[in-house]
Amino acid sequence: MPPKARITKDMVIKAGLDIVRSEGEGALNVRRVAAALDCSTQPVMYHYKTVEELKADVYAAADEFHTGYIMTPEAGAADPALSIGLRYIRFANEEKHLFRFLFQSGKFRNTDLRELIYSDETAPMIRAVCGQTGLTEDQAREAFETLFVCVHGAAGMLANNDMDFDEAYYMRMLRNIFFGIIGVLKGYL
Repeated sequence: MPPKARITKDMVIKAGLDIVRSEGEGALNVRRVAAALDCSTQPVMYHYKTVEELKADVYAAADEFHTGYIMTPEAGAADPALSIGLRYIRFANEEKHLFRFLFQSGKFRNTDLRELIYSDETAPMIRAVCGQTGLTEDQAREAFETLFVCVHGAAGMLANNDMDFDEAYYMRMLRNIFFGIIGVLKGYL
């Protein structure tokens, strides 16, 4: 009889991510991951002493997936910053469980919005805004902050409700907000 396949940490994380994607964070537990891997709980517990450790690694994998999703450029995108915003909204519509796991599970409790805006993760988006608009870095962060609040609100509505996703509608909304704040920051309005 051939030896059983070794259950690696990456296999456990992938199984956990698949569970969260399809069923939500509440379904993520050691027994459920073991069942998905067709093994006992022992191989899962070999890699993770607690469910919190498992959730932290699955969260990191979900975050990496989300970042790749929103930062992958679309062919022919005229407005790079707006394209990122639209992909963020689309992600919430297509990956409702992952969006809620990443952004509505209390991870940002006791965090100020400015901490997120000035984090290393936003640097590529700020550079995109600077390059597209000619704004200073501080102005680009202010524009991004305004756009982010709108984008996240729309994404939250889609992730938590059975709503239609109309790409043209959301792009028009993002364009109005983005170019409106640019006008304000450049003193046109």
